Amino acid sequence: MNLSVVGSGYVGTTIAACFADLGHDVTTIDIDEDIVAAINDGDAPIHEPGLDPMVSLYGGDRLRATTDYDAIRDTDVTFLALPTPANDDGSIDLGAMKAGAESIGETLAEKDGYHLVVVKSTVVPGTTEDELEPLIEEASGKTAGEEFGVAVNPEFQREGSAVDDFMEPDKIVLGTDGDARALDLLAEVYEPLVADWDVPVVETGRREGEMIKYANNSFLAAKISLVNDLGNICKEYDIDAYEVAEAIGMDDRIGEQFLRSGVGWGGSCFPKDTAAIIQHAREAGYEPPVLEAAVELNDQQPERLLSLLDDHTEVEGERVAVLGLSFKPGTDDIRHSRAIPVIEGLQERGAEVVAYDPVATENMRERFPEVTYAEAADEALDGAAGTVVVTDWDEFAALDEEFDAMADPVVVDGRRIIRRRKGITYEGLTW
Repeated sequence: MNLSVVGSGYVGTTIAACFADLGHDVTTIDIDEDIVAAINDGDAPIHEPGLDPMVSLYGGDRLRATTDYDAIRDTDVTFLALPTPANDDGSIDLGAMKAGAESIGETLAEKDGYHLVVVKSTVVPGTTEDELEPLIEEASGKTAGEEFGVAVNPEFQREGSAVDDFMEPDKIVLGTDGDARALDLLAEVYEPLVADWDVPVVETGRREGEMIKYANNSFLAAKISLVNDLGNICKEYDIDAYEVAEAIGMDDRIGEQFLRSGVGWGGSCFPKDTAAIIQHAREAGYEPPVLEAAVELNDQQPERLLSLLDDHTEVEGERVAVLGLSFKPGTDDIRHSRAIPVIEGLQERGAEVVAYDPVATENMRERFPEVTYAEAADEALDGAAGTVVVTDWDEFAALDEEFDAMADPVVVDGRRIIRRRKGITYEGLTW
């Protein structure tokens, strides 16, 4: 099929490359000329494992990029994958989405035949029906449901494993208003995945499709905060929280994933999506206490990590190493990274911060230009009075010799990556 993708961020670039790998002819549309040039040259504009080979293979051929919305006319389906950042009150900013919808509508005004627009971005329930579809209808002068369709197809891709999550999904959600043509086109788009992996396909309404994404992320965020709460209790009683988590994870009603207690969740999705659904609930007159508690506890975890450091060493005027700056391993994304409040807390304590991350240094340097950035983990550890581990990069698990070489090292491991042994769960250790 001929597909177009509006937006070339983390979601847009990944789905475009994956669609090309499934055999579709894909055109991405973005206002950033540097991103467009990179894709056409076969260079991925973002860091994501497995993405580089795809963009290199298909870029400029089966995968093309342009700044011109007119390219939509040569495609059958357009995926809208523009950012929906959070406003100060937690609600989502639909500015980019509305602008994209209007541009799509203006382009469809000059196209003959039926065209399907698919909302891939995460938007609160009712957005597609009440906000985006009317904009496309007005800009195109065409009738929704007759001359064009609008569907919802939320993404469930984790940064650091987005390609694998797309190519081997646990479900595909198709939200429509009952338009058979929309379902047929989406079925054709995803047919290679469904045929190869026998993926469950959820056919539902558009509002339900929008809500499924928020429910998915909110549940996982609450699960992490709950296990962190339990982990904090375990710490007070000198209990290995990871042994506890391993045991409860054997219960198939709970499951083993997202049971690693530590410094909390960050990134572009969980913080934004939980804030958005909380605000959306409040607008309807409902206060969601469980989600509010999940966010509150998550916000407290970085300070708890630092309080453990305080218990073991005085950091004022001392060099303190921060290992890990991205919000999770496998990505250079620092949005809502737990390293940000950790660095801020260390600075407030008067510490000299030296930080290291395999790929996210330059992004964090823009946020904290005054911090010293090391080229390697052992360089960050050299002369440090204390170390905090914020991101569980695999290379940090192999630092035994580096710590053994230090005099009285103090490590507060927020991810249980150092030495991976009993008793290290979210602990301050002096060796």
